[in-house]
Amino acid sequence: MISYAPFYKTLLSKNITEYQLIFKHGFSANILHRMKHSAPITTKTLDTLCFILKCSVSDVLEYIEDE
Repeated sequence: MISYAPFYKTLLSKNITEYQLIFKHGFSANILHRMKHSAPITTKTLDTLCFILKCSVSDVLEYIEDE
């Protein structure tokens, strides 16, 4: 399972809000909604997040093995 928990930790550590992502950087509110509900995102979206946040992929998502 893919978890976006690192994304929220990265936002907090970089002092960036979801509001700023949407209105300052033009990021889609729908994609944030999808991430909150653990829905898949594209690699293009992942690339955009890493560019905006100046971080690596592991700062946005992590793989958690199903039991």
